[in-house]
Amino acid sequence: MATAQCRLLWGTRRWIPHGWWVLVTFSPLLFAQANDISLVGLSEGKIVVEGPDGRAKIFRSGEMLPNGARLISANAEAAVIEIGGKRSTLTMGGRITLAGPSASPSRVTLTADAQGHFETLGTIDGASVRFLVDTGATMSSMSTAEARRIGINYLKGEPGYASTANGSVKVYHVRLGTVKVGDISITGVDALIHESDIPFVLLGMTFLNRVEMSRRGDTLTLIRRY
Repeated sequence: MATAQCRLLWGTRRWIPHGWWVLVTFSPLLFAQANDISLVGLSEGKIVVEGPDGRAKIFRSGEMLPNGARLISANAEAAVIEIGGKRSTLTMGGRITLAGPSASPSRVTLTADAQGHFETLGTIDGASVRFLVDTGATMSSMSTAEARRIGINYLKGEPGYASTANGSVKVYHVRLGTVKVGDISITGVDALIHESDIPFVLLGMTFLNRVEMSRRGDTLTLIRRY
């Protein structure tokens, strides 16, 4: 089973991924607003957007863009995005306006327990859960019992096996809808459902890679990056 996390890599303005249609002319209007991102690459099911710093990033259908919009679909001609429940079509060179610079990023501060663990309440697809922050886990994960309680049909996920301290266990690779911790809400989080007894939902790097983490003493602050 392929459980390796897909990392989104930043490039530069000169980076041209193989097989992409890429905008190669740079109009001054393209970056007229410092908080805009621009559509500079189109392909089947994927887009490349460029931020005000000139760096490019790949997004796939179903993933969230930095301004909270969701990429619905894309082909070589255009991309369909959804934000605030409304859909719109973007063609090459189109701009997506970010929130203004005065907007504060979502954040949450956690306090360690007596064992030094960071636990917190949150939600998955609206269902209340208890999270345990685990920076050593590539994937967020939970037990099959917890998945059933939340209402996740994990049997439709990709089956496989994972090695644990208690040996090999069967797992299912799924994508969670919305994971919320405090003010931070992230959509499309990859996770593993274990056929074992996990007392918490482990908040792994598939969530934590999308926040900045800052620890001071027994407090851990998470700030949403994108």
